[in-house]
Amino acid sequence: MARFVVEVVSKLDLHELKMAYAGVGSEAFNPEMLLAMLFYGYATGVFASRKLEQATHDSIAFRYIAANTHPDHDTIATFRKRFLKQLKPLFLQILLLAKTMGFLKLGKISLDGSKVQANASKHSALSWGHAVELEKQLKEEVARLMAMAEAADAEKPEGMDIPEELKRREVRLEAIAAAKKKLEQRAAERYGAEQAEYEAKKEKRDGRRENRREVRNRKHPKLAYGITIKSI
Repeated sequence: MARFVVEVVSKLDLHELKMAYAGVGSEAFNPEMLLAMLFYGYATGVFASRKLEQATHDSIAFRYIAANTHPDHDTIATFRKRFLKQLKPLFLQILLLAKTMGFLKLGKISLDGSKVQANASKHSALSWGHAVELEKQLKEEVARLMAMAEAADAEKPEGMDIPEELKRREVRLEAIAAAKKKLEQRAAERYGAEQAEYEAKKEKRDGRRENRREVRNRKHPKLAYGITIKSI
């Protein structure tokens, strides 16, 4: 699972994090690594920054993610607090990619067992409307994880339910790319639908405005022609 998280995070657009992030103290840590560490920690029940720092010494999975570096708890806590707004949609992207690739579980995070899963089985390609419902479900899951961060303690990392055909790294990377492309296509489809709806509303609104103008001009000819009609 640690390898999967690192691979997925490496494919995300982290431009906003990398442009804004500056390391705390004398050593600057890659925000890509800190993001992967936080997500892996959340997914496996390790939330406190001090627990995460200790895990980079004690846990093989965390040492792999941190590339044998050891960001201190102040660095981890500051990163999480500063980029909380950006972390939520990034966490959501990771869950969406895993779900799209057919995963049933990531650590302690269940990705099935909902109406979305039941409905998805009837469609080989989810519509953008169906994708919106899926995103809503997973956003709630991310919110739940954020809330648990205040109280949860470190627990033994659990595995994930992953299809057999995705256990080889090369195949997994290809599947990640394909899942990412599918999500982008859904986003484009949703954008197109929303844009069409916006244009329809705008056209209707402009039509009403034009009708009001015509009515006003009929009532007041001088407004229509820019002249004042005087009595002879």
